[in-house]
Amino acid sequence: MGLFFVCFLTAFFACSIGTICGMGGGIIIKPVLDATGVMNVSSITFISGCTVIAMTCWSVGKTILKKESVIEFKSTTYLAIGAALGGLLGKQLYVMVAGLFDNENTAGGVQACLLLAATLATFIYTLNKNKIQSKKITSPAVAVIIGLLLGVLGSFLGIGGGPFNVAVLYYFFSMNTKKATQNSLYIVLFSQVASTLKTVTFDTIPSFNAVILIGMVIFGIIGSEFGRKINKKIDDRQATYLFEGAMILIMCINIYNIIKFLLL
Repeated sequence: MGLFFVCFLTAFFACSIGTICGMGGGIIIKPVLDATGVMNVSSITFISGCTVIAMTCWSVGKTILKKESVIEFKSTTYLAIGAALGGLLGKQLYVMVAGLFDNENTAGGVQACLLLAATLATFIYTLNKNKIQSKKITSPAVAVIIGLLLGVLGSFLGIGGGPFNVAVLYYFFSMNTKKATQNSLYIVLFSQVASTLKTVTFDTIPSFNAVILIGMVIFGIIGSEFGRKINKKIDDRQATYLFEGAMILIMCINIYNIIKFLLL
């Protein structure tokens, strides 16, 4: 029972925060379950990806159907297309890197190191973003390239998206936090679907407990709905504080995972 409780509570909490902050949920699910050691790294990556797809489909679909969407489809769709292509490349890159180690957990440690570095860089930028002049990218080609890089990073790390998407939307497209949140989830949806489809179609699907997968998807959707309601009630400043707090939590978990996978 303890295993189910940990997985379902993690999915609910991660997808609530992921919807509020535009992170997609995977950036919390993956390191938290890595830290608990409830499954091997490959199984966690796959189940996390499926949960993120469900929650982003629900959140993005709900906002569009209720006409609450602030997604800039013209520019963000190019980012999403690039992210989908990057998702395929990132997945292949992870398979190559994981194959270099005898112990799969070592690959998890490498992911934790990179995720810590990327999150720290994003956190520093977020704290100083008001001092940095943002851009307004209009070129479709540039947007696809930016999306490609985001997709590679998110897929390699097994998180789908993360705070990097939001920071990119801040800097390159001059979006505020709440607007960047919705657009980020739209990008995460594309990249995570592409990455997961590649696993299902071309790679070996890792072993997993079907009850855990179904339960995490359900609790992820419930968490997404909870987060969506909170997001509607908070202002941009409060959303930024939550975003920064989530990054601090993610960095702490990744420090633990680095010690666990690489130093112990």
